[in-house]
Amino acid sequence: MGSGSRRSAVLKVFRRIRSIAMFPWTHAAFGYALLLVLAVALSRRVSRAELLAVVVGTQLPDLVDKPLAWWFNVLPSGRSLAHSLVVAVPLLVLVLAVAWYRSHPAVGAAFALGYASHLLGDTYVELLYWRTEDLSFLLYPFLPAYPYDDGIGFGEFLSAIEVTTPLLLGLAVAVVAGLGFLVHFLRAPWLPE
Repeated sequence: MGSGSRRSAVLKVFRRIRSIAMFPWTHAAFGYALLLVLAVALSRRVSRAELLAVVVGTQLPDLVDKPLAWWFNVLPSGRSLAHSLVVAVPLLVLVLAVAWYRSHPAVGAAFALGYASHLLGDTYVELLYWRTEDLSFLLYPFLPAYPYDDGIGFGEFLSAIEVTTPLLLGLAVAVVAGLGFLVHFLRAPWLPE
């Protein structure tokens, strides 16, 4: 298979999955999967503290931006302040420094991985198709946040979800990852060894 046909096949797969929205459970599953890949690559066991840190990291950008944009109208978009590299980079440096100081750098790294995976999960389609205008939220407040959402409430958001094959596929993957996470969490030591 030549490089042109290989690229075509990869693009075909990405066109199919581009409609898989990043919901809280898919962000968590993606971050958890990346943590597992990294742990296997480094031949190390993952602790409960790292598992909790990666999950918190995968959820934090939305836990900050969505309520402030949708419910309190303080932010222009559900992808703005906590999704911005202007906030993310200093926050991750601070978390890594505190974790290093407290002698648990792996926990800080797991949080950073989770947070970074959230941003990657929210941008992979734009990056794949190089739609840079849709990535302006990464430099908020220096660039305007791309208005991807309508500022609807959480209940309205849930009621507007259409049950589609990609949604069910994403949910199934998240359920499997969640069960794996639970078993992993129950068997893991509390702190990194």
